[in-house]
Amino acid sequence: MGAKKILITGSKGVIGTWLANILRSKGHEVFCIDLQHDVGETGYEQKMSSSEFYYSRCDISDYRQIARIFEHKNFDFVYNCAAEFGRWNGEDFYEQVWKTNAIGLKNILRLQIIFKFKLIHFSSSEVYGDFEDVMSEDVMEKYEIKQLNDYALSKWVNEQQIRNHLAQYNLSAVVVRIFNTYGPGEFYHPYRSVNAKFCYNLLHSIPIDLYTGHKRTSTYLEDTVKTLSNIIDNFKSGETYNIGGAKLHTIEELVDKVVKYTNADPTLVKIHNYSEKMTTKQKIVDVSKSIKDLNHKNSIDLDEGIKKTVEWMKQYYNI
Repeated sequence: MGAKKILITGSKGVIGTWLANILRSKGHEVFCIDLQHDVGETGYEQKMSSSEFYYSRCDISDYRQIARIFEHKNFDFVYNCAAEFGRWNGEDFYEQVWKTNAIGLKNILRLQIIFKFKLIHFSSSEVYGDFEDVMSEDVMEKYEIKQLNDYALSKWVNEQQIRNHLAQYNLSAVVVRIFNTYGPGEFYHPYRSVNAKFCYNLLHSIPIDLYTGHKRTSTYLEDTVKTLSNIIDNFKSGETYNIGGAKLHTIEELVDKVVKYTNADPTLVKIHNYSEKMTTKQKIVDVSKSIKDLNHKNSIDLDEGIKKTVEWMKQYYNI
């Protein structure tokens, strides 16, 4: 296919960081943006076409900031990873969720009209709400789904923004719905995935809350990112892809594995025999389309993935 010029928004996130590395390893030219200053950053007075620059601070919800990126550099593809993530984050910081997720994407869509790049946008499994059957990509066409929280709503709004945009301007975009991705590199904060929070807490002898009755698939970070990197090799505008794990597991099974590899005291697990509010009970995901089109593979199962995650956290937190 040849080397492509690629922009990754939200490049300092867990997925963005891995994605930049794997795309560069494939020979692509990757420019990254996120909210922090960093090494390799270009300033406003410097040319982003200079080869030594590969990063810029940028808030995608500010049109001026994101527009200047495109004014200095042309891109073949844009991976829009930038987002405020998580249902509880969406409740505590709803201003940022709507500003970044909705306005930020709208800014990128406006710029796509001018610069004609191909867009890969990150949605979420949360858009499926509490749908109880298999979550195939066409579910949203067949059923009226009620999203359970502001974060989920913002991601569904994003998908509708893209659909309307493609219909109006005949441009190119793909949507990916990410299912519970976890793994090394996912350092702790209170709004991380359940896998990361459980690993961190039990490594530090902090109690965790286990709400019974929930089922998930877990997708190892490296597997998710390899699949994402394949999109540009078989880009099909208008498609939506589920990227998720192969095997459904209970949250109880997840906790057992975390306890095993952290060697934590089992009494740190506080069991609640009811479902967590605002949270989908089970997510049965159909990933057949991403297997067919994107060569999606789940090479690391939950047991090995938790083991690797715990080992990384021990090293990262000096435990």
